[in-house]
Amino acid sequence: MVSNRRRWASRIGLAVIVIAAIDALAVEPYAVAIAKHEIAASVAAPLTVMHLTDLHTSGFGRRERRVVEAIDELRPDVIVVTGDVVDGGSLEPARELFTRMRAPLGVLVVRGNWENWSPPGDEASFYASVGATFLVNEGRLVRPDVWIGGVDDPMSGDADVDRAMKGAPDGALRVLLLHSPGSFATFADRVDLAFGGHTHGGQVRLPFVGPIWTPPGSDRFVEGWYTSGRARMFVSRGVGTSIFPVRFFCRPEIGAITIRSRP
Repeated sequence: MVSNRRRWASRIGLAVIVIAAIDALAVEPYAVAIAKHEIAASVAAPLTVMHLTDLHTSGFGRRERRVVEAIDELRPDVIVVTGDVVDGGSLEPARELFTRMRAPLGVLVVRGNWENWSPPGDEASFYASVGATFLVNEGRLVRPDVWIGGVDDPMSGDADVDRAMKGAPDGALRVLLLHSPGSFATFADRVDLAFGGHTHGGQVRLPFVGPIWTPPGSDRFVEGWYTSGRARMFVSRGVGTSIFPVRFFCRPEIGAITIRSRP
């Protein structure tokens, strides 16, 4: 009887491991969720921001198709991409995706650590060729009441928030795009809203435990919303995977943040 129980326990344990492995390798990495959020801020009219990060694309596949479907579904006013578009070397694998990404106020992109570690050549020219704007310590007035600045990756590059915010009109919502979120407290006094990535939400999470590892440059910022002073930051779990092509209890996501006028 004891032997039979052990045999059944072993079989059940093996089945659980197999199911978890299938989920982590073949299901969850492609089950891209849309994370919808609403916040209030000093804007003249509502603004919907689609936030993409950590695409780690190698070509136009299932995840990239989901991004395009989300754009068609949500019709955002502006799309922001906070780094690690590719794993370095060339941005060409991202060309088809970016040619399909359109929003009335534009597509704005910043650099991640992978682009710094393995520079993909003339990034500005590539993004211009696909109708996107590449921001490295600079900003754009996308609407009279909204300034979006972007910085080099704070962990692997040379981020300059002051330069990114230079030119922002008084009273405009000051939005910062960055990749690694760990330095949030150091610039929170100069922005109203920030979007970051880098962490992948941990990529592999255990129930009741959380992520088993986050990359350097994350600090305590893993996913979701954080506040420092008057500033808020949204850290996305990202779309792709890095190093190991797995996700467990950590679905990839596309952020859809609607900013409404503060009463």
